[in-house]
Amino acid sequence: MKRILLIILFLFCCSCRNNPEDGTNQGKIVNDNAPQRIISLSPAITEELYLLGAEDRLIANTFYCKRPEAAMHKKKVGNLMNFNIENVLELKPDLILTTSLANRNKINKLRQLKIKVVELRHPKSFNEICDNFIELGKAIGSEKKAEQILAGIQQQVDNIKKITGNLPKKKVFIQIGAKPLKAVNSDYHINDLIRLSGGINIYEDSALNSFSRESVLLSNPDIIIIPSMGFATDEEKRTWEKYKSINAVKNQNIFIVDTEVFCNFGISTFMEALKISLSLLHPEVRLNN
Repeated sequence: MKRILLIILFLFCCSCRNNPEDGTNQGKIVNDNAPQRIISLSPAITEELYLLGAEDRLIANTFYCKRPEAAMHKKKVGNLMNFNIENVLELKPDLILTTSLANRNKINKLRQLKIKVVELRHPKSFNEICDNFIELGKAIGSEKKAEQILAGIQQQVDNIKKITGNLPKKKVFIQIGAKPLKAVNSDYHINDLIRLSGGINIYEDSALNSFSRESVLLSNPDIIIIPSMGFATDEEKRTWEKYKSINAVKNQNIFIVDTEVFCNFGISTFMEALKISLSLLHPEVRLNN
């Protein structure tokens, strides 16, 4: 009887380990059909693979994949536009993850060589970032885990929307280029960062993204946000500070933010950027997490 019980227990444990209904095992995918050798050509995708617990199956990424820090130690195949096909083939991937901004000729070449490539669209909004995350989960066999993570993030976003819903809307200018002067409009997911954190992007409805400095001054933004652009960032901040009449200068509300965070369209990074944006627009708000 004791031997029989031990055998039943053993079989039960094996069944639990291989249960296809359980999509994760301490964050790792338990799916024999899931890709095991993945190459990421996007910093955002790389970060999300770690979030999904698939980092052990990530065999290579790009030189721009710096988040989390462990991603910097993976093998490098170049970047989104200029990756080395020979290096990719040597690594024998069973899945390459990229975005619609990738080098089209090289992506087509990989497909001709029978390499599986999954392209995620370049998102223009928070909703599209969410859609991409679910598609990524499907591609690596971790859809349920992606849905669980997304539900938690969506709840955080909803909580922030409730908080900012009754707050005064501040006019924001987000500068993403210097020569020519470029700004964020509704074609950028950063626009949603401003909207969700209780602001009004002064160029949200513009069909252009290049503007004169005079048009910015006429809009009189309450806040100017400049994602870091190397040495030009500090120079741009000093230039804006010369215009003493606008609210952003009067109230010392010109901020330089980390491009790796603010311009990254990974789902967890979006949440991080949203909290930063909220702290800049409404520093009086204190979140519980």
